[in-house]
Amino acid sequence: MPTILYNPLNNKIRKILFIGILCVAATACNDDFLEKTPETDIDAGSFFNTEQDLNLYANNLYDFPSTGIYTSEAYNLTDNAFSTGNVELKTMVTTNPSSTTITGGWEWGQLRNVNFFLDRFRKANITEDRLNHFEGLARFFRARFYVDKVKRYSDVPWIDVPLEANSEDILFAARDPRETVVNHIMEDYEFALNNVDVSAPTGAVNRWVVKADYARFLLYEGTFRKYHTELKLSNSASDFLQKAVDVAKDIMDNGSFQIYTTNKPNEDYGSLFANADLSGNKEIILARFYQANVLNGDSGEGVFGNYETYPQKNLVQAYLMKDGSFYSRQPNYQQNEFVQEFRDRDPRLYQTYAYPGWVLVRSGTYAQGTGLYVQQLAKNFSGYHQIKGFYNSTDQDTRNNMDVPLYRFAEILLIYAEAKAEIGQLTQSDLDITVNQLRDRVGMPHMTLNPPIDPVEVAKFPNVTSVQRAEILEIRRERRVELAFEGQRHDDLMRWEAGKFLENEPQGIYFASLGKHDLTGDGIPDIYLLPASQSIPNNKETNSLGKVLQYYRVGTFGQDVSLFLKNATSGNVQIIEDMGIFVSPKYYYRPIPQQQIVLNPNLKQIFDWE
Repeated sequence: MPTILYNPLNNKIRKILFIGILCVAATACNDDFLEKTPETDIDAGSFFNTEQDLNLYANNLYDFPSTGIYTSEAYNLTDNAFSTGNVELKTMVTTNPSSTTITGGWEWGQLRNVNFFLDRFRKANITEDRLNHFEGLARFFRARFYVDKVKRYSDVPWIDVPLEANSEDILFAARDPRETVVNHIMEDYEFALNNVDVSAPTGAVNRWVVKADYARFLLYEGTFRKYHTELKLSNSASDFLQKAVDVAKDIMDNGSFQIYTTNKPNEDYGSLFANADLSGNKEIILARFYQANVLNGDSGEGVFGNYETYPQKNLVQAYLMKDGSFYSRQPNYQQNEFVQEFRDRDPRLYQTYAYPGWVLVRSGTYAQGTGLYVQQLAKNFSGYHQIKGFYNSTDQDTRNNMDVPLYRFAEILLIYAEAKAEIGQLTQSDLDITVNQLRDRVGMPHMTLNPPIDPVEVAKFPNVTSVQRAEILEIRRERRVELAFEGQRHDDLMRWEAGKFLENEPQGIYFASLGKHDLTGDGIPDIYLLPASQSIPNNKETNSLGKVLQYYRVGTFGQDVSLFLKNATSGNVQIIEDMGIFVSPKYYYRPIPQQQIVLNPNLKQIFDWE
């Protein structure tokens, strides 16, 4: 079958012209549910008449993320990354939230735009095949819209007609059950995957994008139903998981995708996230494309860290050793200092985190400056820094040129493997065509059936009791490592019913004692930790390389110091004093904003929200 990628000789130029049209999606409104679309915005009598009209309107439905994927795991709150900002879930677990304080998310503008299109597009004088393609596109975006609503609220009103001024049945609609809404979502996906064009210009939605998004949702819904007993839908979980297997396998067998590799295990993985042209990369199912001075990209300095978001130690500890053994099997692994914990690890760690010996080129406001990476330590930050998705160049045009991978073939392989394990049907052959392809890229040992069980992972996920528990836990690790900082981790924790794990305080790098410490791996000290009782001297010590040591006064929360350590004079860098309580099952969902309940009394709160 034809591939997703469209590669004429001037593909880069064509690509940018196309994404220039798509950029209008960024201005899409977030209107209130009760406002109707102004019909004067588009004159239905003079529009929707040609394929060009339909293309122009459909382009405005594009709602994919961009470089924000690299920091979304911090802003959404996960065990991968943390944010110093007042992000929603952090506010929930540390306060007493209600429908008057949790008010975001109840936007319906995208749905009205889709339904407006679906009500009018058949006016166009084009073939039935083309009409079905455009209907498929619109229904795909409606499915995506409702997937987000189901994730947030579970039960929501299903609306598939345009809103009119006299549409009281819509304006005062009650919530439809999750099963009803999900059935409609699947109908939309199924129509789209059977009718959207197989191939499309680079950056546009084609049938493979539809299938990738569908497979992602099927895995989410299947595992959510399996692990969330409060829904009383666990009996249908296996159907969703089997469907996820089928859709993923279709992509694997009939799409022309493959894992990107040039046999450079220390480079290939990371190069996917700092690449000026992903249009010819066969791992990419969909990306956001950028061109300097036409449509500028650049992920921003905040990705690196010490702005609002930063990585956590917990993710560092998830990576396997280079020989495939658990990092947790290392003696006293929790007391390893920064240099030690990066020794002999999965190469993806070095392509995701700044590591000892890494060289910083783009310093921006980073006080330590360019050159050999030495952490800039500060209160409320972990001491770790992210290089995945960080464009380490001083050239603005180079940074603005970087493309962002949104759907990778790697994720499809992981969807297939996880769904097969969840239904207890995973084989060694399945592992070899999925997880082991990802490990081959980075030169890691293969995963086998009946792998050893890591007690650390068991403690995280005590609700995994399936016959292939060991396989599920290792596939979850592989997914976490492979998709780190791509915006998937929050949904994963929610669907696995692992929200309680977010009560654990996020931690930073470990220091065994006060005094001098090497952070670059050359055996020469770079920083000096002083007790809270001492002042930083005016005449700072210089190391054998002629570099002035960076001094920090350390202590515990409440003290006037530069850095918090768990035991005041030793331990992990501390980020927040109290992570609060994750109330289950309540916090897996959000309340409908109280103002909407006032406007429409037929909307009722569920899962103990008030």
